[in-house]
This record gives sequence, C-alpha cells and structure tokens, in this order.
Amino acid sequence: MSVRPIRRSDYEALNRLHRQVGWPERSQAGWRWLEDNPARRDIDAPFGWVVADRQDEPVAMLGNLIQRFCKDDERLYAATGFSIIVPPERAGASRYLIKAILAQPNLFACYTLNANPRSAPLYKLFGFQPGPMQTHALKLSWVVDPATCLKGRLLRRLLGGISAEQARRLGEPLMNARLFQPPRLKLPDDVVVLRDVTGNSPYADFWRALTAEGRLLADRGPEIMAWRLSDPDQTLPPILLGRVRDGRLVGTATAMMTKTSLIEPPCLDIIDLTALKTAPEAIEVLTGVLIDNARALGAAKVRLQVTNPDILDQLGALTPKARREGGWGHCHARVDDPVLAETWAPTPFDGDYAVCARAVPAPRAQHAAVRVSAVQGQFWKA
Repeated sequence: MSVRPIRRSDYEALNRLHRQVGWPERSQAGWRWLEDNPARRDIDAPFGWVVADRQDEPVAMLGNLIQRFCKDDERLYAATGFSIIVPPERAGASRYLIKAILAQPNLFACYTLNANPRSAPLYKLFGFQPGPMQTHALKLSWVVDPATCLKGRLLRRLLGGISAEQARRLGEPLMNARLFQPPRLKLPDDVVVLRDVTGNSPYADFWRALTAEGRLLADRGPEIMAWRLSDPDQTLPPILLGRVRDGRLVGTATAMMTKTSLIEPPCLDIIDLTALKTAPEAIEVLTGVLIDNARALGAAKVRLQVTNPDILDQLGALTPKARREGGWGHCHARVDDPVLAETWAPTPFDGDYAVCARAVPAPRAQHAAVRVSAVQGQFWKA
C-alpha cells in the first residue's frame, strides 16, 4: 500500500472519507486551520497521512496532531492521531498509517486519548500502554436535562445500527432554541469569563505561573490558545472561564458545545481543567459553574472525556455525582521516558477532542455571523 503525507489537494477526498463514516467534515478553511497548528510548524511535521490508490487518490487516512509540551524550561513534542478512517475494503491499512505516525523523529510520546471500542485493542500491537492506569477507561458526565438524555438513549437503541447515509435523512433531532440564544452566564464573584489570551493578559500570567511549577504540561500558552480558539468550523465559540483569588487567575476551564451525532443530544464538553498547585479547589468550582449553566446554554449533559487521578480528587463532591461512562479503555500511549510517563496527567486538551468534535449545526441565517465570532476568538459574554 502507498502511504504519503496529506496534501491540500486531498481535502475533498478527506471529507468524502469522513462522510462515509458519519464524522464531521471540514471546510477548506478548517483544513488549513489544522495545518496551521503552531506546534506542527515548529517541527515541520505532516498533519496526517493517507493510503493512496493507483490514481494517488486517498482511500484511508490518519490525522497527525502535534502537541507542544513544557517541562521546566524544556520544550517537548508529542503526536496524537486523529480521524483514523479505514474503509472495510481497505482492511489492514491502519497498521501502515500507525507505523507512519510512530516513525516521526524527535517526539517524546505518541498517544491517543480517544480510541473507540473497535480500535482500542489495536494499539497494544504497536507497543502502546493504557494510561493513566487508574483512569484510562473512565469518562465522567453530569446529566442536566434527563428527559432529553432519555430521548437520546431511545434513538440510539432504535437507530444506532443505521448507516451514515440513512442517518443524514433523519434531519437533526434533539436540538433546542437555547443553543443559539445563550443567556448571561450565572457566575460566582470569583469566576470570570476570559476574553483575552494575548501575551500581556492575566491568562498569560497564569500560564507563566503554571509552567513555573515544573510539571509536564501540554502547551496552553497564548500562541497555542489563540490558535485553538480560532477554529473556523465551530458554530458556537468556546467558553473559557477563570477562577480568581487575590486578584490573579489560579485556575481555568475550557468547554465547548458539541453534538456527537445526529441522534445524540447537545453536550457541553469540558476540554480542559487546570489549576495551580496552591489552588486545587478551582477544579471543583469551575466544573460546578459549567454544570450549573449547561442546561440554560442548551446542553443535556456536561462531559469530561479524559480524567486523571489528580482531577478525580480535585473534583471533590462532583465525582460521586457523575455518571461513569467509557469502560473499554480509550487512552493509550507510547512514552519514551518512564519518568515522564509516570508524571503526565492528561486532560481532553492533550488529545484530539477539540479538533474532532462535531459542532452543533447552526441555523443557516446565523451560521455566517457565528463563524466570524469564532474566528475572532470571542467568548460568551457574562
């Protein structure tokens, strides 16, 4: 099989592959946005590979999301695959794609935090290990609209086996008017909406304080955050909250509204939770604020798809209230340094959730205006 890096001329073929499996397609601007990942540009890595047929047309694919990490004063790089799509008639192509991502030089780790039940066993064949060990199979969710969640479960039972083409004929059930008419967020006095992530902002000061602690962290600095928040295919801008103590940020939370499939209800997905070591309570406070506001924003539940032992502890009283999902083991990694492997405490931010999430479909009249606000990196106004 012929494996080569993705080219810009492949974008339509990549969308065709996504369409076949019912995954969200990207606009031309969206594919270019993925290509513009600052971490990828640092090391001039491909942003994915395709298996090509005899006409050099893509027939299978794997995306390559490069993540920049910080540890003390050192910059490190890792790769997480996304959108691995191998049609049944191309069985066996996945191994060539995974070998391509593993062959990249100068990476301290290669991992997935988003394996599905079918692909999860495959990673062990390539030397990946489940991790973090205590939480690699755990997802948490908090239901805020039980009736809509029940409707979603019924739809999955009735329609879960239909093809992507058949599903598209159903329209988009389980939508609601609140999604695109969000109210003012109800926030406690010590929680604020963050709108500025530039180098001179309070957010940048928080990031500098976070890196000074010496932990292994996926880069959340101003450059990366500005890129993350500018995804042109998001129909609703992300929510970025901060916990303030003594006039400075001590914790942050990032969340985005998603709708995993046509027959799933809207969900407020927590993409990141971070706090200084001196303020672990910020994790519980910020998560609680997201849960309290989720239904008014149009979500049926709040979800945290990657956890680690520290976050489980810091969520405090919210952990036993959560519904436990997952179970098949969706987090697998190959990390060169055993010390780094032991100290890494990933959140969904470290994975591909933000770049692969299916956006809530926008009403046509609003779509253009909402897309402009997302490109400009604006947030919900509190």
